[in-house]
Amino acid sequence: MVHSLVSKRVSAMENLLTNKTASLTELRDPKKVIEKAGDKPVAILNRSQLEGYFVPATAVEKISFQAAEPREVSELLKKRRSKLDSTLEYLKDK
Repeated sequence: MVHSLVSKRVSAMENLLTNKTASLTELRDPKKVIEKAGDKPVAILNRSQLEGYFVPATAVEKISFQAAEPREVSELLKKRRSKLDSTLEYLKDK
């Protein structure tokens, strides 16, 4: 059963990007989660901790995508470089 955010205790540090939630156990039957969610994304929680999002196809169909220009991507990466440095360092020897 998909829950509204108010019925779940979520860490105060977490900012959920949807007001629909379900547990990992409930995700064992994704069809039920999809039916209850309608066309809204669902935050998947494990012991009140956010694990990820389950996004029904109907929700994705409503989103329009446009490719970013290489210049835009380059500018964004430059802005986020300091946040990416530890990940890039880790990936060097992989």
